[in-house]
Amino acid sequence: MDITFNNVSYIYQEKTPFAHKAVDDLSFHIPSGAFTAVIGHTGSGKSTLIQHLNGLIRPSEGEVIIGDYRLTHDKKPSNMKTLRSRVGVVFQYPEHQLFEETVRKDIAFGPENFGVPQKEIENRIEAITSEVGLPDELLDRSPFDLSGGQMRRVAIAGVLATKPDVLILDEPTAGLDPRGQRDMMDMFYDLHQRQNLTTILVTHSMEDAVKYADNVMILNNGTKYMEGKPEDVLTKKEALHNVQLDVPEMVQFINAFADKFDHGIPFRRQSAAELAGEIREILEGAGLHE
Repeated sequence: MDITFNNVSYIYQEKTPFAHKAVDDLSFHIPSGAFTAVIGHTGSGKSTLIQHLNGLIRPSEGEVIIGDYRLTHDKKPSNMKTLRSRVGVVFQYPEHQLFEETVRKDIAFGPENFGVPQKEIENRIEAITSEVGLPDELLDRSPFDLSGGQMRRVAIAGVLATKPDVLILDEPTAGLDPRGQRDMMDMFYDLHQRQNLTTILVTHSMEDAVKYADNVMILNNGTKYMEGKPEDVLTKKEALHNVQLDVPEMVQFINAFADKFDHGIPFRRQSAAELAGEIREILEGAGLHE
C-alpha cells in the first residue's frame, strides 16, 4: 500500500488555550513496498505522524491517503477496522502490551479481533513464530515467563499475525543490546523484502537508516526538513547539525580519512569490508601501506 500526506497539519487540544501544532503542512509520498526511515529529535512530530497511519488520529487540516483509504478532519473510512488490520504498528517496548495467558493466545488476539477464521489463525501462528524465531514449545507458556527478547518477539508476532500490508516500526530495538538490535532489524528487513511490505522505521539510529532504508525523511518542529536517499541526506553534516542530528559513524570515518590523507571517498552505503578495501587501495597507491 502506498501512503500520501497532502498538506497535513495536526493540532493537539485544538481550540483551547493549550493548543499545540505538532505537525505543520506536511506533504510526502511513500510508494508501495518502500522502506522509509523517519528521523528527528524529540518533539519533531514523528509520533504524531505515525498515529495518522491507522486512524488513531485524523488530520486537523489536509488529507492522509493509505492505499484506497482517505482520512480527513471531517471524514474517516467506513471500514476503519479493515484499515487497521492492514497497518501493523510495532510500538516502542511492544512487550509491555502483552496480556494473555499464553503466547498462542496473545498472538491470536489481533486476528481474532479482526474476524479471521480459527483455522487460518492457527496457520498464521505456525508460520509467524518461525519467521520471528520463536520455538513451538513456547506457544503454550505464559509470555511473562519468557526472556525480554522473547517477549518482544511474541508482541511482534501478534502484529504480524494480522498480515499487514504496512508495517510501522517505532524505535523497535529500544533497550536491546547491540547484537539484539542487529538481529531484530535484520528480521524486520527480511520480512519487508519477502512480504513486499511498505515499511516505515521511526528511529534515532542513523546507522539503521543507512543500512535498511530506501528513503529518509528528517522532521523538525512538525515540518519536513529534508528528504531523499540516505546517501544524499545523511551526508549533509552541517544541515543535520542544525537540527541536533549527526551523520552516521561511517560518514564520520570517511570525513576523518579525507581530512587526514587529503583523499575523499564517496559514500555509497558500502559495507565496512568494502570501505576497508577502498582505503587499502588508496593507501597502497600512495605508497603508505605497510
